[in-house]
Amino acid sequence: MSSKTSALEPLRVRIRRFQFVMGLGFLALIGGSIIGGSLRMRLSVRLSALPFEWLALVLDSALANFWLLGALPLICYGAARVVEVRPWSTALGSAMTGSVFLLAISTVQSGLDGLWGVGLRPVLNVAAFVLGVVLSTRAVKLGRDAAAKQVEKTREKAQERKSEYDEFLRAAEAGGARLEQREASTQAQPSEATPTPDARDVPKNPAA
Repeated sequence: MSSKTSALEPLRVRIRRFQFVMGLGFLALIGGSIIGGSLRMRLSVRLSALPFEWLALVLDSALANFWLLGALPLICYGAARVVEVRPWSTALGSAMTGSVFLLAISTVQSGLDGLWGVGLRPVLNVAAFVLGVVLSTRAVKLGRDAAAKQVEKTREKAQERKSEYDEFLRAAEAGGARLEQREASTQAQPSEATPTPDARDVPKNPAA
């Protein structure tokens, strides 16, 4: 029974890691879409007023893919600060999770024709996907470095506290040793005996 459990443990670890990566992708998609959609609504008038149509299209595509370019790197950075994850597999897996979900929705709404689209928009989406994966990979590496520095800083603080405790313990032991020596020297000194009366101090018997 134990051998079967040990044989299945790597598979369970991979499944949990896959679920974690998918969760990052969905979280980035939901949060980033909300923020990006709100920004698109607020900036739609200014984007349409730009003199160059291609510039407006690029900026609009960047806002539409905000979940890839902004939300996903931030989430990957935060996850790497807490959990040890792999940079490329985490970034690529989470980006593919969100992208496949969006493609599925587009296919349901527009059919197979909605998979690619027309014009410059699909090219910008592919560029945003690649850039989002690169940024997320970089964010994971930065998060792991920050986590390692935090662990090292915590270890140094623990070592400093241990050193302070050791110094305090040595000082207490030295104080106890001095106290014991003082008590021993006090006990070694002869105690003051009660003086015996001298013969000269003995009063003479008047009757003699």
